[in-house]
Amino acid sequence: MCLIAFAWQTHPRWRLVLAGNRDEFHARPSAELARWNDSPIVAGRDLEAGGTWLGVTDAGRCCVVTNVRDPRDPQHGASRGLLATDYLAGGADATAHAQALLGAAAGYRPFNLLTFDAQAAFYLGNRPEPRAQAVAPGVHGLSNADFNTPWPKTRALIAQLEAWLAAGHDEDFAPLFAALADERQAPDAELPDTGVGLERERWLSGAFIRGEQYGTRASTVVALARDGNGVIVERRFGPEGRFLGESRLGIGVAAATD
Repeated sequence: MCLIAFAWQTHPRWRLVLAGNRDEFHARPSAELARWNDSPIVAGRDLEAGGTWLGVTDAGRCCVVTNVRDPRDPQHGASRGLLATDYLAGGADATAHAQALLGAAAGYRPFNLLTFDAQAAFYLGNRPEPRAQAVAPGVHGLSNADFNTPWPKTRALIAQLEAWLAAGHDEDFAPLFAALADERQAPDAELPDTGVGLERERWLSGAFIRGEQYGTRASTVVALARDGNGVIVERRFGPEGRFLGESRLGIGVAAATD
């Protein structure tokens, strides 16, 4: 993933509401959102490395990973997507997982990781050094920098999620998908300097990135309820933002047996 906003323990029904975009090269092979037949994971799948960028389980776990945008930082180590699948398919709760991962985090490519279970949420990263912090109830954002770094598109998506909450929405996710589809670029004065040059900073500053070789591949909304049920919705896109389809799956014990 490259842009995420989420509300943790703030909605009367949903303990977690998460909206995010995955930006990736269009040539990288991926499978659409589905229940995996070899794991308890519900997610899209990276067919190159075998992991995922965002997934959930019927037990109420959720995990999402982003890279860290810094061309000066070599991309050495294990695939980031395996962090998500290891957590989702594992038996450790979010707290125990965070404590254990600290010892191994340096062995992965630069990452930001969010983990959720029914009781706790954690942010983990390995740049500039491995660290973990519990996530407090509230609305938060993450892109390709540190947790809650106020990049313009992160601030904008947080504001849209806060407006969605204030409006009392429940299962109307259209406003969140509209926010994820926003292509407006930030003013130059507000752009971060991540070492990719001004023109590319502008192009990457919108929530939705349209390109022939690289761009937004998926927009996803996750809502996990306090009663153990939930839903995940994925919209997929091809080169130049061409719409490829939408998938919606229920989450929970009953959904797993359908």
